[in-house]
Amino acid sequence: MKTQLDEDRIRQAAQAFGLGTEIKLRRYGSGHINDTFLAETGKPEDGAFILQRINQEVFQNPEALMNNIRGVTEYLKAAVEKEGGDPGREVLNLIPDREGNSCLRDRHGDCWRMYRFVQDSFCRDLARSPEELYECGRAFGHFQRLLAGYPADQLAETIPDFHNTPKRLRDLEAAARADGCGRFAGVQEELGFFMERSGRLGLALSMQQRGEIPLRVTHNDTKLNNVLLDRKTGRALCVVDLDTVMPGLSLYDFGDAIRTGASTALEDERDLERVSLSLPFYTAFTKGFLEECAASLTEAEIRMLPYGAWLMTMECGIRFLTDYLSGDTYFHISRREHNLDRCRTQIRLAADMERQMEQMEAIAAETAGRVREKNPG
Repeated sequence: MKTQLDEDRIRQAAQAFGLGTEIKLRRYGSGHINDTFLAETGKPEDGAFILQRINQEVFQNPEALMNNIRGVTEYLKAAVEKEGGDPGREVLNLIPDREGNSCLRDRHGDCWRMYRFVQDSFCRDLARSPEELYECGRAFGHFQRLLAGYPADQLAETIPDFHNTPKRLRDLEAAARADGCGRFAGVQEELGFFMERSGRLGLALSMQQRGEIPLRVTHNDTKLNNVLLDRKTGRALCVVDLDTVMPGLSLYDFGDAIRTGASTALEDERDLERVSLSLPFYTAFTKGFLEECAASLTEAEIRMLPYGAWLMTMECGIRFLTDYLSGDTYFHISRREHNLDRCRTQIRLAADMERQMEQMEAIAAETAGRVREKNPG
C-alpha cells in the first residue's frame, strides 16, 4: 500500500530536487496512478515543475522505469535539436535531484521524480473535432519516427506482458473457471465473443517473433490527454506520461489511440447503440500519424495498423471482463457492473471495426501511399 503523504514530505522531496523552501504546491492533473503536484517558486524565470511520487504497486522497479525515461528523453532531445525544434517544449525534461539522480528514493522508501512544466500548453480528455485527433496522431507519429533508431531491446518492461493478448485471454479463462464472485453465468455471451476470435489474437506477436514486423519503442498509453497542445496554436507539442514506454509494436500505439479517440461513445457507455467507430476521426488520426512516420514504418507494419485498433479493443475488453469476474480488483469502479459495461462497449466497438475493416485498411494504405508519393525519400 502507498504510504500517506503530508505537505512536509512533499516539500522535502521538492527541495531534494533543488527547489527552495518558498514554493507553492498543489495537486495537479486527473491521473489515478502516481501522486502528481505542480511546484512553483514564485519566480517567473524559474517557470514551474511537475513533482511526482511513483506508484510502486503498479511500477515495481522505479529505477528501471526511470532509466527508460531518461534514455528515451535524452535521445528525443538530440533528435529534436537536430531537426531545429525546441527540446524545451517538445520533449519532457527531467530535473535531476541534488546528487544528479533522476529518481529520488526518500527515507520512507518512496520514489520521486521531477519534470520541467511545459508552459502555455493544455490537453484534452476527448477530441472535440477530427482536427484535434489529427494533432494527436501527429504527436504519436512524431514520437514513433524520432525513436525509430532507438534500440528497443535496451528498454526494461515496466509492466511485463502488458500487450501479450493471448496471455490476457488465458487470464480471462482462469478467472472464468475460478468464478470467485459467482458472475460466470451472466457473461456467457461476452466470453463467447472473445473465444470465437481467439485464433486471431496472437497474430501480431507471431509476426514479430518471425521477424515480419520489428520491435520498436512504443508509448503504450496513447490517449489524447497524453499529448500536450500549444495553447496559442492548438498544434501538438509534446508526448507525456512515459511510464509505459517499453519494447513493443507500432500497431499497439496506433491501435490504442484509435480505440480511445475514434469511438463515438465513452468507454463505459451503457447505451450500446451509441458505440461505433467514427471513420472521420479514424481518418484524421491515421493521416496525422502516417504523415509523421510512414517513411520509418515497413509495409507490413502499415498493413497491420487497422488490425492493431481491433486488437487493442479486444484486449481491453478482455481485461475489463477478467477484472469483473475477479471482483473488480484492478480498475476503479463506481457501480457494480461498471467493468462489465466497459467490456460490452469494447465488444461493440470491436464488432463495428470488423464491419468497417476493409474501409479502415483502405484508408491506411491510401494515406501511406499519398505520404510516400509526396516525400519519396
